[in-house]
Amino acid sequence: MKNIFRYIIIAAALIFTGATVADAQPGRRFYVDAGWQFNGTFGNGFVKNASGWGAYAEGGYYFLPRLAAGAFLSYNTNNEYIPRHTTVFSDGTALTSDTNNSLFQLPFGATLRYRLSWKAFQPYAEAKIGANYAKEYTYYPTVAVRDSQWGFYISPEIGFTWHPFHKSNFGFQFAVYYSYATNSSSYFGVNGINNAGFKLGVSF
Repeated sequence: MKNIFRYIIIAAALIFTGATVADAQPGRRFYVDAGWQFNGTFGNGFVKNASGWGAYAEGGYYFLPRLAAGAFLSYNTNNEYIPRHTTVFSDGTALTSDTNNSLFQLPFGATLRYRLSWKAFQPYAEAKIGANYAKEYTYYPTVAVRDSQWGFYISPEIGFTWHPFHKSNFGFQFAVYYSYATNSSSYFGVNGINNAGFKLGVSF
């Protein structure tokens, strides 16, 4: 009888452990998100406008039930029209014209994501760290001036993915973010780039 009781306890412990492990190892471990990105720049005198010329892609693996590591890549282009004005160049020459300023950014790097749930609706918080390649352009009627540089990039993000279809990883994503890059251009008066925006996309 004691042996039977012992076997029952062992069996119950194994069942409990198996259920716990199953709950701690949800089926969907990988994720891939991609879509459209709306980005605004602020805190600089070169380009201050917001723009929808952007896209993103990222993916990762949940090495713990709620915690995932991965990688990301995105791009944005922000443009601003400057009415007619006079520009004095370093050699003393001057040009009076309207211009168009353009800022292109290509950040990429690593992500760390924490999800509050692994059900169909998954709110999450994410941190991104990496590099940012930026190009600044000023377009005049007949010529263009440009500069490019690399910078360090960091970005916090909050959002959610929603997977409404039963037994399917396909879903939708929405997120808002802030980012800062250390890119600097003395010619264009850029000393760090602040961004904020939102993302709409699909999730797999």
